[in-house]
Amino acid sequence: MSSLDGKKIAIVGGGPGGLTAARLLQQSGAQVVVYERDQSRSARVQGSALDLHEESGLAALEAAGLMDAFWANHRPDLDRLRLTDASGRVLHDHARRVSGAGRRPEIERGPLRDLLLDSLQPQTVQWDHKLESADMQGEQVLLRFTGGKTALADIAIGSDGANSRLRKLVTPIRPKYVGVSLVEALVPAAKHAMPALWSLLGGAALMALGGERTIGMGTKPDGSVLMYAGLKTHDGRAKESLEEATTPDERVAWFHVNFEGWSEVWDPLFREATSLVWRPLVTCPSDQHWDPKPNVTLIGDAAHVMPPYAGEGVNMAMLDALVLSKLLLTESTSADAIAKYEAEMFDRMGQTTADTMANTEMFYAPDAADRVVALFRSFGQNEGTQPADEV
Repeated sequence: MSSLDGKKIAIVGGGPGGLTAARLLQQSGAQVVVYERDQSRSARVQGSALDLHEESGLAALEAAGLMDAFWANHRPDLDRLRLTDASGRVLHDHARRVSGAGRRPEIERGPLRDLLLDSLQPQTVQWDHKLESADMQGEQVLLRFTGGKTALADIAIGSDGANSRLRKLVTPIRPKYVGVSLVEALVPAAKHAMPALWSLLGGAALMALGGERTIGMGTKPDGSVLMYAGLKTHDGRAKESLEEATTPDERVAWFHVNFEGWSEVWDPLFREATSLVWRPLVTCPSDQHWDPKPNVTLIGDAAHVMPPYAGEGVNMAMLDALVLSKLLLTESTSADAIAKYEAEMFDRMGQTTADTMANTEMFYAPDAADRVVALFRSFGQNEGTQPADEV
């Protein structure tokens, strides 16, 4: 007998992890509702492209019966990552593995979300449900959403990101700032708006390193470029001055103040961007642990958020969904399933988080360009392994 017989499962958060869990559970007849804060599937633009790993993200899609849909939507053109220094000088071109052992093919977040949504039963996702709080009500979980809406669930799965409201039911441990923040920006019609950078980018992806700073760029299918500029900072002034920079010239001036010594070649990213959004990076302790609850658990960033410098975020979320769904469908009680899932998750994520933080330190080290180029070149000699390349 499955631990899910007759039980209603609530998944809070409709990102790749939550939607993968919903698909895997529905395949076996489980009653699942996904509560998503977005007002609709098209409410906001999705972020950067993702490289899915064979042993995690792709394995979850395989179990979900969605590999044909994945290959119909993946981006074979994102087959190279170019590394440069702060002047724009090319240091190394890294060929990404998109087939064979150790493959990491790329897909845009929007199409990945869409193929998962399209795989679910009608009305599975309840849009415009932003979770405000959650409490135990007897043996059920009471979910309270903005606007006074509520729902009861027999099992609740938090897939609601780094600021998870459901996490409070599971553990008092909170994610902490890692000392690095990203500035996210989108440049529309980039080929015409910034032709020199478009040429340097070469239609794929790029990361520039220098002075404890990074700039990552990636092309989008519509011809825009998504940029993430990263800097070490513990001073709120950088964020405040960014918010005060309302004109293109002011944004370029902000860049040169906060990226001292960087070339003017990067100016168009800040001049032509539609907006600049400040995103502080946070992480959970690599050795975090809590006692399992019988009917509440967390997956993805809600469980183990970390910086993007190992390319593991979405992959670990989808692997969480795969492991948890299998256990919920095979264990006799949800308490047993959750306890076994969390034990596996803690063990797996301890090393993954530690590795990610080591990578983060490397990318923002004074000698980052030398170290990162050496790392990528070493991986090029070992075809069975791929480096950290999600930015």
